[in-house]
Amino acid sequence: MSPGLQLADSASAAASKSIHRATNWLLSEQHERGYWWADLTADSTLESDYILLELWRHPPVAGVWQPHRRVEAAVSAILDRQNSDGGFSIYAGGPSEISACVKAYFALKVSGVEVQSKPMKTLRDRILALGGIQAANSYTKLNLSLFDLYPRHGVPTVPPEMMLMKEAIYEMSSWTRAIVVPLAITQALVFAQPKGRPVPDGFDLSEIFLPGVSTDFAPSDRFFSRKSFFHKVDRCLKLWERFGSNWVRNRAIEKAKTWMLERLEYSDGLGAIYPPMMYSIMALDVLGYRKDDKVVVEAVRQFENLIVEDGDRFFFQPCFSVVWDTAIAAHALGSTRLAPSEAMKRCGDWLLTKECRRKGDWSIKRPDLEPSGWYFEFANEYYPDIDDTAMVLLALKETGATDRTALAATSRRAVDWLLGMQSADGGWAAFDVDNNWQFLSDVPFADHNAMLDPTCPDITGRVIEALVTWGVPASDSPIQRGVQFLLDSQESDGSWYGRWGVDYVYGTFLALRGLRAAGVDDREAAVLRGGEWLRSVQNADGGWGESCASYDGSGFVAAGSTPSQTAWAVLGLLAGGDETSESVIRGVAYLADNQREAGNWDEQLATGTGFPKVFYLNYHLYRNSFPVLALAEYLKHRPPSD
Repeated sequence: MSPGLQLADSASAAASKSIHRATNWLLSEQHERGYWWADLTADSTLESDYILLELWRHPPVAGVWQPHRRVEAAVSAILDRQNSDGGFSIYAGGPSEISACVKAYFALKVSGVEVQSKPMKTLRDRILALGGIQAANSYTKLNLSLFDLYPRHGVPTVPPEMMLMKEAIYEMSSWTRAIVVPLAITQALVFAQPKGRPVPDGFDLSEIFLPGVSTDFAPSDRFFSRKSFFHKVDRCLKLWERFGSNWVRNRAIEKAKTWMLERLEYSDGLGAIYPPMMYSIMALDVLGYRKDDKVVVEAVRQFENLIVEDGDRFFFQPCFSVVWDTAIAAHALGSTRLAPSEAMKRCGDWLLTKECRRKGDWSIKRPDLEPSGWYFEFANEYYPDIDDTAMVLLALKETGATDRTALAATSRRAVDWLLGMQSADGGWAAFDVDNNWQFLSDVPFADHNAMLDPTCPDITGRVIEALVTWGVPASDSPIQRGVQFLLDSQESDGSWYGRWGVDYVYGTFLALRGLRAAGVDDREAAVLRGGEWLRSVQNADGGWGESCASYDGSGFVAAGSTPSQTAWAVLGLLAGGDETSESVIRGVAYLADNQREAGNWDEQLATGTGFPKVFYLNYHLYRNSFPVLALAEYLKHRPPSD
């Protein structure tokens, strides 16, 4: 037997053994009701913002602020992630980032950490080296301005009057509008007062302002640039705040309040994600709601549900990833053909209960489309998303359901909903259709780098796969338009950009799976180039790894191998027709060799993307679900030898 065949046989045998152990582990993690739900973690900014919110909700008494137990736990959680240079990063192994550093400094100082202690001195030095508090992003400075810890003139105005501009807010991404509506209420009502929210006596952040650097909200250097234009608009808005019509402003705030209250219904908090949930609590407070009002109590309860506190750990999740976790795990397990049908149907039955049947924000542009789709969390009826819907459809094809009639009706609605949510360029975005007003990315409060929700290759590839799997002919126009979008969006090096996973490995694997589902021949140039790119970035240990820094320079940046990214690369190569290359075999061997005895995998690096360049995610089930799918796909092409 040739060395190549021996290597392939060895990999197949190892894959077979590995997939049995991994399947058993995944099944052991299934909840009784049928779903999977793992931790979702991010960076220290969540704990820092929590301390800011607690200062807001429980202001100082007689000038003294006494942190409670959870604040102390948050302080410990922040300090545990301090970098050796004194700063804080936004992803594991990344460089210190100015906004994360400023947020941490405020949170630690206000909680009583001594400013002359080593952690605070090194953090202060790092902040000044990075440009001081003046270099932080708009949201960091805006939050601090609510306490008069940053000059009001130095932050962008988030005008509630945008609510009066017909449907303009629906040209922002869904997560941005959920953030800025309660934030606009909060800023307007706080800035209407001569003083901001109270802080402890004598508390300020003067030591982290870089001397000689202005705090003015300065326009762009280019006089005729869009950013310069929006800065001039911001100046006008600041004049409006002082001299404008109170009637107009009050009407705008009332409309914003109504919008917010409507979207607090049928959800795990506003938008069911951390930032709008936090701002909604602030907004309700400045609107005059009592702390014991049922709306406030529920908003706080949902926010605090994001806390994970088990004695050894304290951290905030940015949201609940339960539907997403469940769909990926079920799709992977179904591909193995090893999971008991009872467990799979229990999962399918649970997923059917989570179909969205109410019209949400997406219906502004698609008013005649019947509601369907799935959201990410336990409840978020206004915001089903396209990616989750495609992933759930792939899962349901594997799980089936007890009620076959309900399954058939649900899948039909979901397929129709996906078809109706295709954008004009042929691709699919996350939550909306044609959400691509590029000039909005230049508004002063858009530096969270996620003002828009444009179409992207990763979601488009998954949607094509789901639609074809559920019977949409590959020859139909929506599929062909999606294929053309993928062909047009391929990078010059053969890869595809991944908006929701890090980064080009993620985008490439999903684009190749979409092209395969659509019947694109694996000898086509785009497919060959995608596979060649994946092989070219394989690590020496046989795995694949990509850093979040890929987003910073618009090009692949290698990192240590991870189970999830290795699985993505193997899946991409298999989708491209590469079933026997040394790259595939070594990738499979990496997964088998790095599996833990219990059947799961370890992974420290962030492989999920929230806002590129700003916020990254660790999905703790990725490392275990995607390897199962990759091993199952590999063994379909090459059954283990005797």
